Amino acid sequence: MAKMSGRALCDVRVGSFWYALYTNPRHEKKIAEQLEQNRVECLLPLYRSIRRWKDRRKQVDLPLFPGYIFIKVLSSERLKVLRTPGVVKFVMFMGEPAVIPDREIEDLRSGIVNGQAAQPHPYLRAGNRVRVRSGPFSGVEGILVRRKEKFRLVLSIHLIQRSVAVELEESEVEPVA
Repeated sequence: MAKMSGRALCDVRVGSFWYALYTNPRHEKKIAEQLEQNRVECLLPLYRSIRRWKDRRKQVDLPLFPGYIFIKVLSSERLKVLRTPGVVKFVMFMGEPAVIPDREIEDLRSGIVNGQAAQPHPYLRAGNRVRVRSGPFSGVEGILVRRKEKFRLVLSIHLIQRSVAVELEESEVEPVA
C-alpha cells in the first residue's frame, strides 16, 4: 500500500514550479514536516514495506524516492528552502535548479492518492510506452514491463532518474502510437 506525505498548503500561485531537493540520507520525512510547517508545498511519496529482524517483523513507510523531496515554490523562496536543516541542494540542470514538469508530479500524485500500490523500480529509458485506459491511472503514460506473470507500469521522473512501478491488468493499457 502506498501513502503520501504532503498536501497543497496554499492556492495555486502564479510563478511557482516543482523542484526536486537532495536530502541527507534518511531525513526525508523530517524535512518534509519542517517544510510543511514553513508553508512550503511539498510531496514525499511513501510506500509500505515489511522489514524483518531476527525477533520481529514490522511495517514501515519508506520514501519512494530515497534522498529526494519534491517542492513547489516561487523562485524567490528557494533560498528559504535551502536553509532547512537536512536539505543538501536542489537538483540542478545547466547551473540552475531544474523544474519538474507539473504532469510528472500529477501523474505520480494521482496514482498514489487513489490507493494504487507502488514500489521503487529501476529507472528505465527504453521500453514499450503504454497509456492506461481505465482505473485510477487512467490517461497516464509509462513503460510497461512484465514480472512473474504480472504487468507493471513504470512511471518515471526523468530529472532525478528514478522510477516507480505499479501493478496493472494487461487489459487496462493500450500502446502509445
